[in-house]
Amino acid sequence: MRFFNRVTLQTPESVELEFTLAGIGNRAYALLIDYIVWGLILIVFLLTWAFLSIQFIGVIEDLIGSETRLELWLISIQLLLYFFIYVGYFVFFETLWQGQTPGKRYVKIRVIRDDGRPVRLQQATLRALLRPVDDLFFLGVFFIALGKREKRIGDWVAGTLVIQEEKPITAANFSLSESATTLANQLQTQADLSRLLPDDFAVIREYLQRRGGMTAEARTQLSRQLATQVKDIIDLENVPQKVTANVFLEAVYLAYQQQSSTDSSRYRISDGESPRDLS
Repeated sequence: MRFFNRVTLQTPESVELEFTLAGIGNRAYALLIDYIVWGLILIVFLLTWAFLSIQFIGVIEDLIGSETRLELWLISIQLLLYFFIYVGYFVFFETLWQGQTPGKRYVKIRVIRDDGRPVRLQQATLRALLRPVDDLFFLGVFFIALGKREKRIGDWVAGTLVIQEEKPITAANFSLSESATTLANQLQTQADLSRLLPDDFAVIREYLQRRGGMTAEARTQLSRQLATQVKDIIDLENVPQKVTANVFLEAVYLAYQQQSSTDSSRYRISDGESPRDLS
């Protein structure tokens, strides 16, 4: 019996990745948190709007010339700003936080594109604009519950999925060179590994696992392509000379694991455990 709905995606590099879909429960929980945060933002806006309206109501009334028309104008502007705040909240966070809002981050789910890539401004905007349609008569709930990929209308139009965020850190079942270990230690200080998403790490791991079954030409081409993309992602200026693309990817794999282990240990220490308890 499958308790979780999983989906397999193929990246533009022809690497297959498997994800667990977020599920309607997690999505509803995240949305509830987002609506609470959005409500607090809206309260601040209303207080600010009321203050500014009182300050400038005389000036505006002189320009418009009618109290009735003034009220209509204020209501229209207010409704328009409501919509911009509503849509802007989801667009802003999903674009800035790589597919996460405060609610999604708390629940540990994320929006990605159908090819496994992080969402961009275009996808986040389409999802947000169609959210009122999904909320109308709970249409989104029906689409999520009845669809194999658990997509609401906004997901179908934007070409996105909502998945559970999984840290793909597992023991390697492939060989790693000694030079990769040395380079991994250097990357800890020379590169910004925090910019590497779990999905990016999964692509690297998938390549390292499957490279043995590739032809030499395909392995060389794909490793160079991945190495170039990863180098840009982690903001590394230069790769040491005589380091092959394969060794570089192995080093990034090890460095990411080391950093994640360190971050996890720091979290446990800050949560009240002593270093002795972690040994």
